Amino acid sequence: MKTLCYFIFFVFTASYAQKQTLTWQEGMKSPDAKLENYSWIAGHWQGEAFGGIAEEVWTPPLGGSMMFVFKLVNDWKVSFYEIGYIKQIEETLILQLKHFHGDLKGWEAKDETVDFKLIKAEGKKLYFDGFTIEKVSDDQLKMYVAVGSEDGTTNEVEFNYRRVR
Repeated sequence: MKTLCYFIFFVFTASYAQKQTLTWQEGMKSPDAKLENYSWIAGHWQGEAFGGIAEEVWTPPLGGSMMFVFKLVNDWKVSFYEIGYIKQIEETLILQLKHFHGDLKGWEAKDETVDFKLIKAEGKKLYFDGFTIEKVSDDQLKMYVAVGSEDGTTNEVEFNYRRVR
């Protein structure tokens, strides 16, 4: 419940994009995709989201995954962190993550992750269930995340990142 309330607070301060995310439907099968084809995600990225400064660092593919860390800073204090990866599972990909408060206390239960199944992979866009990653240029990355609220509605949050050099 605390996790959901935290998201709701941030959703009201975020800017929204046109629908860029897809939703997993019963009976769907994840398409074939190779992690190495998406190494363009790797790098240090920074932008604005949820009323603060968002920062992500993605590693190149190694050992069948691309690891990332994320932090959101509001009023010069860390609001929350994420750690996760995109992982090669057989012939497709999955994005999994865990959230942490600014003091590193976890949001999800110890053995739980938030999972995003791959729905579509095309060119410079990866569509996971409620989470899209798009390469705009070598120095610009966009991410779109569908965030649910207590009333059952879903809003899409757009992250506009620039590469940190």
